[in-house]
Amino acid sequence: MTYLVNALYIVAFALFILGLSGLTGPKTAVRGNWIAAAGMALAVLATLIKVRDTASINWILIAAGLLIGVVLGVPPAKRTKMTAMPQLVALFNGVGGGTVALIAWAEFIETHGFSQFKPDQHPTVALVVGSLFAAIVGSVSFWGSLVAFLKLQESIPKNVEKKLVSAAKLFQAANAVLLVGAVAIAVIIGLNAGAGSPDWMIVAVLVLAGLMGLFVVFPIGGADMPVVISLLNAMTGLSAAAAGVALNNTAMIVAGMIVGASGSILTNLMAVAMNRSIPAIVFGSFGGDSGGPAGAATDQGTVKATSAADAAIQMAYANQVIVVPGYGLAVAQAQHAVKEMGDLLEDKGVEVKYAIHPVAGRMPGHMNVLLAEADVEYDAMKEMDDINGEFTRTDVTLVIGANDVTNPAARSDPSSPIHGMPILNVDQSRSVIVLKRSMSSGYAGIDNPLFFADQTSMLFGDAKKSVGEVIEELKAL
Repeated sequence: MTYLVNALYIVAFALFILGLSGLTGPKTAVRGNWIAAAGMALAVLATLIKVRDTASINWILIAAGLLIGVVLGVPPAKRTKMTAMPQLVALFNGVGGGTVALIAWAEFIETHGFSQFKPDQHPTVALVVGSLFAAIVGSVSFWGSLVAFLKLQESIPKNVEKKLVSAAKLFQAANAVLLVGAVAIAVIIGLNAGAGSPDWMIVAVLVLAGLMGLFVVFPIGGADMPVVISLLNAMTGLSAAAAGVALNNTAMIVAGMIVGASGSILTNLMAVAMNRSIPAIVFGSFGGDSGGPAGAATDQGTVKATSAADAAIQMAYANQVIVVPGYGLAVAQAQHAVKEMGDLLEDKGVEVKYAIHPVAGRMPGHMNVLLAEADVEYDAMKEMDDINGEFTRTDVTLVIGANDVTNPAARSDPSSPIHGMPILNVDQSRSVIVLKRSMSSGYAGIDNPLFFADQTSMLFGDAKKSVGEVIEELKAL
């Protein structure tokens, strides 16, 4: 039977890797997701076969756990809109980290403070170190992911969030104390593994690590949140792998390392795309004041409002139009309307392209998925490095709810919090039309000089409604 279990694990691991490779492109993403899910189902089956003869196994509890997981997991996954997908990813990731922390706690209790070891869990160093590492990192990931969820859901009031961001240095000092405390107690537990440690010590480790998870994410600004989610995801994977080492569970080790490695690579790629180091993201923050009301004069100038009719005329007589989607497009669910508008423009002989910034939206690939959902051709979606050279010869760029990724202050203003972050060179277009509800700032909380530029005009209102009005005007031309 051992051979069967190992064979199932090997097939499951192969499906994990094959599924992950499918997630590298929109065309294969859905298939890759199903393949990875099939791999996880096989891994669960192999684990159940492996433990079937264990005397202490309670099959009723296992069945109840599986049922609860399905009931809690499937409905939100099916009902959550794409606009809220980043929150769901953060929440699911947090659940994974919390689960690992609970496993470590349960193992501590079952072995009476690591004083009693099971024969199949040698060497004891693996059990103790793996469990304690999983407890700390899993707890950090769980509580940090909850804060990320609340920030993405905008459940934290703006004034409270600004105070949290401004208190970054206080949180950093507190985190240093919490980290030293959690590690010190963990070391004491490890040194007393043979004799056992009281239950309060593992609880203290979990609490200190949990507070650290809260305090790490509290002061991080919204513009960095996609990177934070990816980093927390990597931490959850590493904690799962550590728990797998402690439990001698091959499936947890391999799956955890895949998640940890892929999450780490993605985190680094996103940090590079923002021209920021990971320590700068974790120990720093973006933030600032919101913009003024629509049409208001500021020290940067006065914004110019336009109409759907004028926007339609500009684009209909252009040679090339570039659409820059942002979170505003996702909120308004305007992707289908944008696709229809693009089709109308192409029928009039206008070349239409879509510029995708690596961190547009609230999670990696957010804009790609939305546009693919509306059947926008994959070849028309251009990554930042491929499209930036096109703006100088573009007649009209249509920006839909993208603030920070089009902000020229990232290039020109050394005092800007986002200075150095690569952006889409929208300001180099001959004409720019920005669709926004108001002049409020983007997720980074800073003004965008693009909105006050001479070649920029603002089309205020809900993005879907505004694009719909442009479509009607295009049809009338």
